[in-house]
Amino acid sequence: MAAVIFIVLFLAAPGWAQERSWEKRWQETLAAARKEGKVVIEGPADPQVRQELPEKFSARFGVSVDYIGGRGSETVARVQVERRARQYTRDVWLSGVGTFATALYPEKMLDPLGPELILPEVVDPSKWKNGKLWFMDPEERYVLRLLNYRPPLFNVNTQLVNPKEIKSIGDVLNPKWRGKISIVDPTVGGSGPYYAAVLWHQFGEEFVKRLYVDQRPFLSRDTRQLAESLARGTHAISFGAGSEDMKRLQAEGLPVMRIYSVPDASGVVTAGNGAVGFMNRAPNPNAARLFINWLASKEGVELYSRTRQLATLRNDVDESFIATEELPPSGLKYFDAASWEFQLEGTEKTRMRMRELLKR
Repeated sequence: MAAVIFIVLFLAAPGWAQERSWEKRWQETLAAARKEGKVVIEGPADPQVRQELPEKFSARFGVSVDYIGGRGSETVARVQVERRARQYTRDVWLSGVGTFATALYPEKMLDPLGPELILPEVVDPSKWKNGKLWFMDPEERYVLRLLNYRPPLFNVNTQLVNPKEIKSIGDVLNPKWRGKISIVDPTVGGSGPYYAAVLWHQFGEEFVKRLYVDQRPFLSRDTRQLAESLARGTHAISFGAGSEDMKRLQAEGLPVMRIYSVPDASGVVTAGNGAVGFMNRAPNPNAARLFINWLASKEGVELYSRTRQLATLRNDVDESFIATEELPPSGLKYFDAASWEFQLEGTEKTRMRMRELLKR
């Protein structure tokens, strides 16, 4: 009798029941996802991400991936048109926080993501550097952040600029650099308003006016073009050159360098395209749940981190391949350029200010 009572109590223990509950739900989700057959993901246009994420996920679970990659503002506009026509084509959205804050969340295109997280290694707070899952939206339910890294403040061509000469951010305003600076266009959606807003927040309106107007910079929406023109020596300094392109050019031995800080510039962290959301009315909801859980797991985050070459928020991922400068040291305070408030109040307002400033 005692043995029977022990077994009954063991089976009724909360921990055992919880474990059995997630396993059952996971297996049901996996079976339903395989029946759906595919998941449709909107993500960054990066070729390596486009190739490796679908390949690994499909091999792991037997569910194919339709990966749609493009510029944030363009893809959002396309989906907005589709949804007005009651066409629902995306399951998962993987992008910067700004896309969620300014479009997907306010237009109610998302379902709560928190309840869809199943795997113990995903929901376990001890697996995350913050001691919890970092949801970016005001309700802390819809937009999960996976990446957190220090971006470079600007980039230089080392044949034209001695990095040691730049002892203050004001040194980039030296008249000798007039016409020799390139900047990502701040008047359109994307990374341009982000860079302008970060500079505005840190150094003020007068600095921004002198940099964007008085220095007569070359403006481009194409961040790869900015990186390559810097490597060729067409420009000496670049704000907003593509991070992946800069890393590639530097690895190829070209005379470029990423500058992460100067003595009078406070530290900045951001998420890049490191936020994920679960689209409502998803055509393949179970495959979407499966993908999001996998992406937030150690395996998924590490793969995404390696393809993007960016630091993560998980504490069990090997980050030895990431430049030391990009890993935010613990214990220091940083301005979070991926915060919800900054994306709403900083980036969008700055874009409108820059349109007025540049008369566009």
